[in-house]
Amino acid sequence: MIRFFNDCKNSITMSVLMEFAIFPTDKGVHVSDDVSKVVRQIKESEFPYQLTAMGTLVETPTVTEALKIVDDAATLLQTESSRIYCTIKLDIKKGAQNMLEEKVRAVTGKLI
Repeated sequence: MIRFFNDCKNSITMSVLMEFAIFPTDKGVHVSDDVSKVVRQIKESEFPYQLTAMGTLVETPTVTEALKIVDDAATLLQTESSRIYCTIKLDIKKGAQNMLEEKVRAVTGKLI
């Protein structure tokens, strides 16, 4: 169970599901080498993640940790690129955990 402390009185479970895409715009049309460096960095963070064709999903317990992943990715790519493109979507939910799997399971469980 993921927990953070709010007002040092109540322990609240929380999940931040982030979908983001980040890549250099000055490397041509093939950026898989650069994207793989970012995914490797995410993997090393030990947060649950899922690579998709259009971006990467990562689940963290706080917004700060989610945005740190984006900041670390931008820092990594800026070492070899002069321009980076990034999109970010966040689903921030109190009382949730394991949204990366549960949201998919909720839909697939209704398919007949």
